[in-house]
Amino acid sequence: MKSSFGSFVKKESLHILRDKRTMLVVMLIPVMLMILFGFAISTEVNNINIAVVANNRTDGVKDAVERMSQNEYFTFIGYVYPDQIDGILRSNKANAVIVFDDDYERKLSQIANGVPVPPIIQVVVDASNVNTAGMATAYLQNILLEHDSQQSFFDTRMLFNPQMKSAYNFVPGIMGLIFILVCAMMTSVSIVREKEMGTMEVLLVSPVRPVKIICAKMVPYFLISCIVLVLIMALAQYLLGIPMEGGVAGIFALSILYLVLSLSLGLLVSTIASTQIVALLVSAMVMMMPILMLSGMLFPIENLPVFFKVVSNIVPARWYIDAIRKMMIQGESIVAVWKNCAILLGMTVVILGVSLKKFNDKLE
Repeated sequence: MKSSFGSFVKKESLHILRDKRTMLVVMLIPVMLMILFGFAISTEVNNINIAVVANNRTDGVKDAVERMSQNEYFTFIGYVYPDQIDGILRSNKANAVIVFDDDYERKLSQIANGVPVPPIIQVVVDASNVNTAGMATAYLQNILLEHDSQQSFFDTRMLFNPQMKSAYNFVPGIMGLIFILVCAMMTSVSIVREKEMGTMEVLLVSPVRPVKIICAKMVPYFLISCIVLVLIMALAQYLLGIPMEGGVAGIFALSILYLVLSLSLGLLVSTIASTQIVALLVSAMVMMMPILMLSGMLFPIENLPVFFKVVSNIVPARWYIDAIRKMMIQGESIVAVWKNCAILLGMTVVILGVSLKKFNDKLE
């Protein structure tokens, strides 16, 4: 019986290896997504064009402008007059305009002596792009408040990601997305293809039990997913510079659990779908949208409305991404994310049990 099971695993493995296009998709898409989200797609704001309004271009004003000019995030395009602010923002020649008070130097010295004064710097930002506006304002405040006389009012520290690299946020999320797509999509399409071609009935008349046949079909995809996992972790650490503070072994163990869960989802889809197209649509669309919107990959869970916050609890990727972020970026051990592990394990047991039962019911 063991040899029969091994024969089915070998048969499915050879079938996958002969399908060059499938292997190309499975191995190439994760690499492309990692590079795309790690380098091309970024929430960091760069090349912000800045104009300055300063009637009195004193040494203090010039010093502030010089600090902005030397910062990699900003491009100083020159001084303008107050009546030009609206036009320069509407024409997109500048993303923000800094307006210095005429008594900037005197009021700055008063602030240093503890005298309350009205605002001495006004930042006018084009808020048609909310992300650019928010980041530009935050960056400018940090730079403009670097003056020695104002240092005592601020003490800011950035923990875990001091450089605010967007790759630190995207990589754990893209791992949760990749494994669902690779495992669930490929497994479901493979099983449904057998049913469409009529070869599933041929397999079922063999002496091997149906459950073992299904497990044999899942084993090659599990091994391929493990290879993809190793590849992704290598890219994350050596190409994107993502730390593995929580330990590689713990991250790998948690990811293995998530892989089994993803394979179980693929098996569940195969019991619902009757054609490969349906299986592909369900795996790619129905699963991908909740991952993108409700897992915390792109948008914080805390910012979701109450209804969607509750719904997000049934999205497996939410718990995996949250745990991976804590382990990779914050340096937590796998023990510290035991709750996430327990939830993922419970989901795996439930989904795998339901999938196998539904599959047996259909055979009967």
